[in-house]
Amino acid sequence: MNDPLRAFLIDDEALALRRLSRMLEASGRVRIVGSATDPEAALAALSEESVDALFLDIEMPGLGGFELLARLPIQPFVIFTTAYEHYALRAFAVNSIDYLLKPIEAEQLDRALTKLERLRAAGQPPALRAVMEQLATALKAQSPAYPTRIASRLGDRVQLIELARVACFVAKDKLTYAVAGDKQLVVDATITELEEKLDPARFLRIHRATLVNLDHIAEVHTAFAGGMVVRLKDTRRTELSVARDRARVLKQRLAF
Repeated sequence: MNDPLRAFLIDDEALALRRLSRMLEASGRVRIVGSATDPEAALAALSEESVDALFLDIEMPGLGGFELLARLPIQPFVIFTTAYEHYALRAFAVNSIDYLLKPIEAEQLDRALTKLERLRAAGQPPALRAVMEQLATALKAQSPAYPTRIASRLGDRVQLIELARVACFVAKDKLTYAVAGDKQLVVDATITELEEKLDPARFLRIHRATLVNLDHIAEVHTAFAGGMVVRLKDTRRTELSVARDRARVLKQRLAF
């Protein structure tokens, strides 16, 4: 019997990383030798230790999956894990790479592991660095530049707010507010306009009147009649309702 695949896991979302780890351990077909939410730390670890397989998120802050793979000194077999379907064609275009859409299902994972075992038995993976460099360049060229700050105007004064500090945007009384800490600041945009303008990897519309920063979610609770409630990380533990038609999307984005 072949030894289990030695795998390293990289995903900037800790919840997604823990879920994948549990699924791989339950399969009994993989030995996890390391994992990281910081792609730069993962790159340093992989530069010192070779692995059979890499489970790799594509879109991560700072260093994306394609860029990371292009910089590895030794190319392992790769399974991309991501919530964004438009990367599928890029991933499948490279021989020996599989693609799993979050939230990952057991059947998908089983198929990918079978493919990995077959490819490992056939020999070493092809040199992929040139392909990954092309993909990284193409991804940068196609990715829109999302703002990092938003303006709040009060009379003749304009305050610039770092979007990383904004826990959510809420619409009420015909105005839109950016909620940052204990402050609610009026912004000159509708929730729909903000949804189109801001980075979809960070901001998700969970209700017709609410756009939430996924990085500020601490907990998710089920509610009556199929609804959900998210609880934020702020000191008040603010609760936001999730519309029933948005619950599935939220689960996908948080990978649970």
